[in-house]
Amino acid sequence: MPRALAISDLTVRPDAPLLIVDVDEVLAHFMAGFERFVGRHGYEMRIDRFALFQNLYRPGDAECLDFETGKALFDDFFRDGAEDLDPVHGAADALATLSTRAGVVILTNAPAHALESRTGWLSTHGFDYPMILHSGLKGPAILEMSGLTRGPACFIDDLLPNLDSSEQSAPAVKRFQIIADDRLRPLAPIAPDRHDFHDDWTTLGPALEAAIR
Repeated sequence: MPRALAISDLTVRPDAPLLIVDVDEVLAHFMAGFERFVGRHGYEMRIDRFALFQNLYRPGDAECLDFETGKALFDDFFRDGAEDLDPVHGAADALATLSTRAGVVILTNAPAHALESRTGWLSTHGFDYPMILHSGLKGPAILEMSGLTRGPACFIDDLLPNLDSSEQSAPAVKRFQIIADDRLRPLAPIAPDRHDFHDDWTTLGPALEAAIR
């Protein structure tokens, strides 16, 4: 069983750029994998809003699942299904190139029991970087991490509240939003005037390269 890392455990080059990277819908196609998981348990996903549990239904029902059932499926996914995620195209290669010049840290919101499956998935798919399991808004963690280096720092996430939180807590950190799922992307809250938005890593990789020069 891997040991959970704290920010104080990180070894970051104090003069190098730092990339702080989310997992779901950034490195991993979470919604598609979760959809397969709930399907094996007799539920279905109908993506008609930028949400998670509100897109889950019993077949034939007009009302989405209650929060408690959705949360139980989410927790079970991280016990039994979290390795069944497809990597986002181009992400591993882009980070591998960027990591020759910058430190990379994974900051993911996931339950504590996801530690083994999440670290295993990252290693399997070429994202073998230090990982911090987190909960809640990420701004304070972004501030603490960015303080480990004198170099420029960037934060990449899919969720606007996390990007807003980073802007409030650590405004010097450059922020980038990507949403890998083609179905979710048109429904997502974005603020491209404040957080650089990208459809995929084809443009995100070069944008990050420019940001850490």
